Amino acid sequence: MEDFVKNDVTDQFDQENVLDKIVMEETGLLESDSDKTDDDTQGADESMESLMDMYEESFKRFEEGEVVTGKIISVDKDHVLVDIGYKSEGQIRIQEFKDEQGNIDVKVDDPVEVMVEFWDEEEEVVILSKEKAAKVKIWEEIKKAHDENGTVEGIILSRVKGGFSVDIGVAAFLPGSQADLRPIRNLDEMVGQTFTFKILKYNRKRSNIVLSRRAILEEERDAVRAATLESIHEGKVVNGIVKNITEYGVFVDLGGVDGLLHITDISWGRVKHPSELFSVGDEISVKVLGLDAEKERVSLGMKQLTEDPWASAMEKYAVDSHVTGKVVSLTDYGAFVELEEGIEGLIHVSEMSWTRKIRHPSKMVSVGEEVDAVVLDIKPENRRISLGMKQVVPNPWDVIGEKYPVGTIIEGKIKNITDFGLFIGIDEGIDGLVHISDISWTKRIKHPSEIYKKGDVVQAKVLDIEKESERFSLGIKQMEPDPWETVAERYEVGKEITGTVTNITDFGVFVELEEGIEGLVHVSEISKEKIKTPAGKFNVGDLITAKVMNINGDERRIGLSIKRLEAEDDQSLLSEYIDNMAPPTSSFGELLRENLQEKLREDDDDDAEK
Repeated sequence: MEDFVKNDVTDQFDQENVLDKIVMEETGLLESDSDKTDDDTQGADESMESLMDMYEESFKRFEEGEVVTGKIISVDKDHVLVDIGYKSEGQIRIQEFKDEQGNIDVKVDDPVEVMVEFWDEEEEVVILSKEKAAKVKIWEEIKKAHDENGTVEGIILSRVKGGFSVDIGVAAFLPGSQADLRPIRNLDEMVGQTFTFKILKYNRKRSNIVLSRRAILEEERDAVRAATLESIHEGKVVNGIVKNITEYGVFVDLGGVDGLLHITDISWGRVKHPSELFSVGDEISVKVLGLDAEKERVSLGMKQLTEDPWASAMEKYAVDSHVTGKVVSLTDYGAFVELEEGIEGLIHVSEMSWTRKIRHPSKMVSVGEEVDAVVLDIKPENRRISLGMKQVVPNPWDVIGEKYPVGTIIEGKIKNITDFGLFIGIDEGIDGLVHISDISWTKRIKHPSEIYKKGDVVQAKVLDIEKESERFSLGIKQMEPDPWETVAERYEVGKEITGTVTNITDFGVFVELEEGIEGLVHVSEISKEKIKTPAGKFNVGDLITAKVMNINGDERRIGLSIKRLEAEDDQSLLSEYIDNMAPPTSSFGELLRENLQEKLREDDDDDAEK
């Protein structure tokens, strides 16, 4: 047994010597002693040492799971042979070199990183894996990136519950909250894109990796923010990107720092909503109005980049000057007109028309319409300009009196009817009023619509023109003489007349003598007997005969009496009786005759006084 072991060791030693000799011969290091010099001897020793290292390395056995670098030495249909510096080549399945289309992407002498999967002792074959080596390397990179706060690159494959699936060489998870600085509206837009990520945590055993893109963006933002805050100051003009638009202003990204451009600082003119002027992503120039570095608040202005137009408004818009502008807003009291960006004037409703009473400016102008006006007043310190639209044309009331002097007969259409009169169109925008009392001399009119309707053409006489109060008074009844001026000639006092009862009241009876002319029989003049009311004694439409007692043309009254007419009849009968009496035969008869005659004279005097 000892001899066997001794012989085996001797054989092994002899084999090694033989191998050494072969190696040296192959490399040309084995020379005759006579040919050697000192330098040659030293070089040969170094080469020998290197070759011995290589030789020993060939017998080194790699651990399973270890990753090494080898060189491809051959490729067949099933395997790829790789020289990893061991006495036996390693094998890799050909499938690991096929791409998605099934093409083999490998050639002899290519370097390749592989992992030793296991040793086949019986077959003396080493099984290798390129794919597993790649994964081992990836996990090493993941560990390094996590430990050293580094980054990895990956492509987002798909959306999954709560976030995304990312390929960084191995499958990883990107939570939705870590995908960006702000919530993403359309998550599908990120699928297929390549980004850089940080490793929040990982577990190799469970193949669990959690990524964050937001952490990288926050670091970049913080760095840019710090640089931006150091570079800006009040009064500096900077460029920024519109980041968000609200009803009260625009948020502008200045480079890691958001500044607010308030709606009042966008333009010297009127801005209804910032979205009218900006869109998200627009690049704009703004001026820094205020800066709070501690709170990282920046106030911005855009209108401050240009001169305030009110600074020169007094020279440009002098009082009485004619201007043209666009109506930008309507209120109950007037219209705002933009003369230029930043300068608006107000046309009050009272300054829109010389003749029309405007209840709302929309009756005269509309938003967007261009109008001509006259500057009535300007106060730059209050940023106010008062404008007048009616002043552009002459005031028709200045010439209406010359065109239609008092007494002129005009003809026009009835434009409106009210309970107090008729409005007749005269000139453009000027209406004349016929008061209800000036429609007829004699008729009692409760409402003008009893006689006229809108659109009727009528004639009237100009009675009065008041320019200050803009009143034009007309009369229809003045077109004919006043019948009351001659009523005394037609109805003398004491004359007996006949008329029709038109109205019965408690104080008397109204009797129409002619159209529009009425007389009153007072209740005390109806009968010798005292009566409380004439109701029941007369009816409307009855014909009545009475005596004219008095006439008052100024007050348009005629007093009538039935009682006096009856008394006259009685006196006439008495007088006739006296005249037909026989001559008195005694003093008593003479005295009776004288008393009757005296009574008749007193009655005549009473009638004359009334």
